[in-house]
Amino acid sequence: MTRHANIALFVPHIGCKLRCSFCDQNAITGQQTLPQPQDVISAVETAMRSPKYDPKTTEIAFFGGSFTAIDPEYRRSLLQAAEPFVKRGDVCGIRISTRPDAINEEILSECKHYGVTAIELGAQSMDDAVLSLNQRGHSVQDVRRACELIRAEGFELGLQMMTGLYGDTDETALETAEQIIRLSPDTVRIYPTIVLQGTYLAKLVQQGVYRPQTVGEAVSLCAKLLERFFEADIPVIRLGLHSIDTDRYIAGPWHPAFSELCYAKIYLARAFDLLNESGSYILYVAPSAVSQMIGQKRENLKILSDHGFRCKVVADPNLKKYEIRTERQ
Repeated sequence: MTRHANIALFVPHIGCKLRCSFCDQNAITGQQTLPQPQDVISAVETAMRSPKYDPKTTEIAFFGGSFTAIDPEYRRSLLQAAEPFVKRGDVCGIRISTRPDAINEEILSECKHYGVTAIELGAQSMDDAVLSLNQRGHSVQDVRRACELIRAEGFELGLQMMTGLYGDTDETALETAEQIIRLSPDTVRIYPTIVLQGTYLAKLVQQGVYRPQTVGEAVSLCAKLLERFFEADIPVIRLGLHSIDTDRYIAGPWHPAFSELCYAKIYLARAFDLLNESGSYILYVAPSAVSQMIGQKRENLKILSDHGFRCKVVADPNLKKYEIRTERQ
């Protein structure tokens, strides 16, 4: 799958009728004001001046809220500002994120008219009990129905899931992944639950009712999810939040290099599967995976050494993702 670059514009909260247990969009995006049509134009024009700009892989992306549920007039004003760039070929399309229960035939017709090419749904969980506990306001069936409609209209389908929600377990999260796989999305995003001030989860933490995941727990689970989606040939295009307002952070598995921790855990486990007798080894991995095999602060190499495996990591362009070739020295 071609890797896309997003010209991201955040539209916080206004499309949401409910406030989910984890949601404080201002803290997540840092966005306090709503983008206007001129902001869309300025963002694209700025991106087009970048030396890395490629119109064949660059999308305008409306993230941060339930885009299809915001005021129709305002929504159309943003799409109208974005549409000319799509028609001229300055970008390859428009990507939006929204709620599963904010999708219908009329909305999809409008999206297609203005050049929307990809729609991401915040499924979060495929367990109705977990959805209810976290005040999502939609059901698993809403997710399935929205996916069917999006697919039928030819849009690229993305699904987002969360781990560590109130009432969730590793088992229900893994089952959510299996149900997402059966829906055959083009992409997936995985977000461990972070607790921010002013949210329902913050109250539950203070009451001792809810215990967020630790970084270690989230890494262990998300590494399993990554491997499962990899086996199903579904790209995970985001793992963990880009950034948060640290002044509002209360608890949860926030780490600035969270995805790297997950990939490092996968490579460490695969290395142990291949190494039998103690000694010195060269571990060959794909060039993009060298740092992941080494681990944060060389942690993987230290752990391997503690178990009697003295390892050096070397790039091999012939190897694919998650592949390791060992050579004993």
